[in-house]
Amino acid sequence: MRYLSRRAVLRGLGAAVALPFLDAMYPAFAAQAVKKRITANRMAFLYVPNGIVMEEWTPAGLTGPGVAPLAGLKRVSKALDPYCNDVLMLSGLTSNGGRALGDGPGDHGRAGAAYLTGVHPKKTYGKDIQTGISMDQIAARKLEGQTKFGSLELSCEEGIQGGNCDNGYSCAYSNSLSWRSPSTPNPPEMRPRAVFERMFGAVDDEKDPARRARLKSYEKSILDYVVEDAQGLKMTLGGDDRRKLDEYLFAIRDVEKRIQATERNNMVKAPATAPSASIPTDFIEHSHIMFDLMALAFQTDTTRVVTMLLGLEQSPRNYPEIGITEGHHGLTHHQGDKEKIEKVTQINELHIKQFTYFLDKLKATPDGDGTLLDNSMIVYGSALADGNAHQHNNLPTVIAGRGRGTLKPGRHIRYADETPITNLYLSMLDRMGVPVDSLGDSNGKLEGLSDL
Repeated sequence: MRYLSRRAVLRGLGAAVALPFLDAMYPAFAAQAVKKRITANRMAFLYVPNGIVMEEWTPAGLTGPGVAPLAGLKRVSKALDPYCNDVLMLSGLTSNGGRALGDGPGDHGRAGAAYLTGVHPKKTYGKDIQTGISMDQIAARKLEGQTKFGSLELSCEEGIQGGNCDNGYSCAYSNSLSWRSPSTPNPPEMRPRAVFERMFGAVDDEKDPARRARLKSYEKSILDYVVEDAQGLKMTLGGDDRRKLDEYLFAIRDVEKRIQATERNNMVKAPATAPSASIPTDFIEHSHIMFDLMALAFQTDTTRVVTMLLGLEQSPRNYPEIGITEGHHGLTHHQGDKEKIEKVTQINELHIKQFTYFLDKLKATPDGDGTLLDNSMIVYGSALADGNAHQHNNLPTVIAGRGRGTLKPGRHIRYADETPITNLYLSMLDRMGVPVDSLGDSNGKLEGLSDL
C-alpha cells in the first residue's frame, strides 16, 4: 500500500476531485498523537433569521449562570434529543452590535452584519458600508494555502448586495454573514451547481459543441472524467480504503444526480432557464443538497470554514412544505397572536430539522480515528432571540461536535447576561489554531466549553 498525500486528487479533463481522509494518508506506523495532529479541525456557522420562539427553545432548569446536563429540551430544541451527547447549548450570549446604539430602527440589518464581526455597522445604504472583519475570515486568512478554499459562503435564499433593505441599512448587511474586510462582504452562493463545480471543476469543453450539447442534457457525470484515475488508485489501496473511496464517490454522484434532476425539472417548467436552474423550489431539498456539499467539502479538506444562511434577515419566504403560506418575517411580528406564534414555531422546527440532517451526515462520515462531527465545531443560531421584540441578548446558540477533543458536549451552559457572543468566537479560533486577542466587542474567552 502506497502513502498518499492529504492533498491528493483524482484528475481528469476539466475535473479535480479531492480525496477523503484515507488510512493511506497516515505515515507508516504513525503514533496516535501523530494521527490526531494530521486530522483537521473544522467550523461552520448555520444561521437562521428573524429569531426563534425562545419559550420553545431554552431547556428548563437553569435560571441563572451555571451548567447542567443537556435535558428537558422544549418543542423547537427537542429535535436535538438524539444528539444530546454531541452538542452544547449556550444561553446568555449577546450581540450588542445588533442593537440601535442611537441609530434607531434597523435591527435586522444590524443583526446579520454584527453576528460574526461583533461590530455595530454604519447606518448607510450607499457604497460607504462599514462593519468589521468576520471571525470566519480571520480563520480563512490564517489557514490560506492549507486547503483549496479558505472558506465557503453558502445560502438557501437569494439576496442582493445593494439598496436599502432595513430602515437605511444596506442590503449587504442583511444578506452577508461573512466580511472579508470592514467594507467588503462575501456574498453567499445559493446555486448548488455553482458550488459543485467550484469544488470539483466544470467538465464543459467549449471547443467541442457536441460535448457541450451532451452536458447540457445534465446526464454527464464529473466522475466519468476521473474514472481511470480512480480505478488506478483503487489498485494501490487496502480494503478499508477502497470501501471508503467507493462510498465517497457514491456520495458525490448522489449529490450530482439530485442537482441534475432539479435542473431537468426546472427546464421543463421554464425552457428559457436562468443560471439558477439548479436551485430546488423545495426548501428541504435545497438545504439538504447544500449540507451534503458542505459535508463533502469537510470530508475532502477542501475547506475548514463555512458559513451557511438558512434564510436572510427579514426573510419573506413562506414554507408550503409545512402548509405555511405567510412570510416568515411578517409572522414573527405576531404581537402575541397565538396563531402566528404557532406558525413561527413550526418554521423554527423545520429549520432545526435541517440542522439535524447535517449532524447525521457528519456523524456517519469517518474522519481519522473518529467522525467529521468529532472533528468539527458547528454553530447553529441567530443574531436575534425574540424576533417580535428584536431582542439581541440571550441568543439561541448551539455548538455541535467535539472540536478534535477540545469541546465537551452534552451540557447546557448559561452564562452571565450580556456575555458577548464574540467571546465564543475567540475560543473557537483558539481551537482552530488561530489565536487572536480580541474580536469586535469581546472581553475575554468563553470558559467552560471543555470542562465543568
